[in-house]
Amino acid sequence: MSRVWLFRIIAFILPFAFLACVELGLRMAGYGKTVPLFMTNPAAPDYLLPTPDVVKRYFADDTLAPNVTIETNFFLNEKPEDGIRIFVQGGSTAAGFPYGFGASIAGMLDYRLKQSFPNRPVEVVNTALSAVNSYTLLDFADEIIEQQPDLVLIYAGHNEYLGILGVGSAYTAANSPAATLLYLKLKDLRLFQLMQKLYHAFSQPKATDIADEQMGSSARTMMAKVAKHKNIPLDSPLFQQGLSQFKSNMTILLDKYQQAGIPVVLSTIASNLSHQAPFSSAPLSDEIQTWLAKPASSLTPERTQYMEQALKSAPSADGYFQLGQIYLQQGEVEKAEAAFVNARQHDLLRFRAPKQINDIIRHLAERPGVELVDAEAALATVAPNGIIGNSLMIEHLHPTVSGYFEIADSFYSHLIQSLLLGPFEVAVTREAAIKDMPIFPAEEYWGEAKIAVLMADYPFTDEPSPPEFAPIENWSDELGMLAYRKQKTWLDIAQTSMRMAQKEQDWPTFIKAARLLADAMPDNFDYNMQAGRVLIQFRHADQSLRYLKRATGLAPSDVNAKLALAHAFAELQRLDDALVQLKAVLTIEPENQTALVNIEAIEAFQAKKAG
Repeated sequence: MSRVWLFRIIAFILPFAFLACVELGLRMAGYGKTVPLFMTNPAAPDYLLPTPDVVKRYFADDTLAPNVTIETNFFLNEKPEDGIRIFVQGGSTAAGFPYGFGASIAGMLDYRLKQSFPNRPVEVVNTALSAVNSYTLLDFADEIIEQQPDLVLIYAGHNEYLGILGVGSAYTAANSPAATLLYLKLKDLRLFQLMQKLYHAFSQPKATDIADEQMGSSARTMMAKVAKHKNIPLDSPLFQQGLSQFKSNMTILLDKYQQAGIPVVLSTIASNLSHQAPFSSAPLSDEIQTWLAKPASSLTPERTQYMEQALKSAPSADGYFQLGQIYLQQGEVEKAEAAFVNARQHDLLRFRAPKQINDIIRHLAERPGVELVDAEAALATVAPNGIIGNSLMIEHLHPTVSGYFEIADSFYSHLIQSLLLGPFEVAVTREAAIKDMPIFPAEEYWGEAKIAVLMADYPFTDEPSPPEFAPIENWSDELGMLAYRKQKTWLDIAQTSMRMAQKEQDWPTFIKAARLLADAMPDNFDYNMQAGRVLIQFRHADQSLRYLKRATGLAPSDVNAKLALAHAFAELQRLDDALVQLKAVLTIEPENQTALVNIEAIEAFQAKKAG
């Protein structure tokens, strides 16, 4: 090799070597941060949980990050050999906002699947996070794959325009999809973080600048803060960019899961059509306003047809929405639905996904290894007139508890039919699941308080106003309000609900609370013992096994746990398993009378049966 080429190679390598040294130096000095998707549970090292404030990974300055978190849910550091592990991805509607984990897709499925597979460890892990879009889903994928999921469930698509990294959002990383993807790859480098810090030191941070300019205060809702570009017309370049980034990111995401051999269940998404007026609309012509002012009874088919043609020439979200209301009054349901869809399509403030997002989802679901759940159709099936409205949606797109149930039920039904998890040991009926949803009335009041705050600010009102909370009528409402004020936690709600259920002899709620407390605190011996004993008491011995096995694992020398597990096995006629537990008791307490009596009884029964 000539000296010239050697010098050229050295000259090429030197800048990279210098940058590598700077990066290493910054790391050794403790500068910067890496925010993982999952972290070890400090109180129970055998368990992992999603990092609550993982959103900070997208912000060099933590003070600029929005106040959104992933709710606490645990899963084992090492996946059990016979375990079922499912991850859920999406935004706030996948996360269960405003009610929390119990109303979420993950929460409802976890509760129901644990009953469906009483003899297998079940973990449905929620990684959904408010205000995120396909960039975040893609960013999480590699870390999810490391946890060896059996399935990934995705309910997402509303935040491509105004979510974090959305094309019209105040929280935008870059002006192009390629640059944003590059940003996601570079964000953990300490040198890159230093450059970001320097940039922010000499320029006004974009997010706060826009938020202050638009709202005048930092104490505004997330929806108020993200709306950078208020108007994104249908088929505009920014509109098309949102569709393009969703399709591209989701394609890369699905490719990752396919290469890892992980099946994906992808769902259509839904929003409020009949009861959510457009947030921002092109103005109506004087002529259309005159027509719309007339009583619905005076608008003949000819006149409404004329209005439709006029709106095609000069589309207006408000015009289509009002036309939909007229059609409903006239009993023209199909025309009403079409008008409401057009109202959403032409809503300039894109907090609701346009229909093209669902078109992309349906197309992506045709790929190998991807299956489709049509949650939108499932919601429409149970909606009045077949049009999704306030019976299933709280406001523009967050479902009621009933709405969340329908979405989760769509996934559950598909898992039964598809056999992606194999045959179900117990199929929990829709009727039984409706009666036993994993959420307490106090949580519902807590959620409604959050919504009251949300709807007292932009874009529901032009100016922020004091929220109007529902009246407090009972102990449950009071508890929910205390939780909203951060004076009580979910744990307080569950414990109080259980105590009150026992006092009122509301045994279904009592059992539910016992289960949820044990699942929420899998490392807590007392909660798991309590759940196991309660389930045996109320003739659910098969369901008790999960908790009693967990209890015996947490306290191997506790004879009461082994006796309770033996009791459960005996109730299920698994006598050999019962004997194993009873004999294990004798290794700890050789004179334990309960164990001795029951061993004698079981062995006598087996001998008689054999004879």
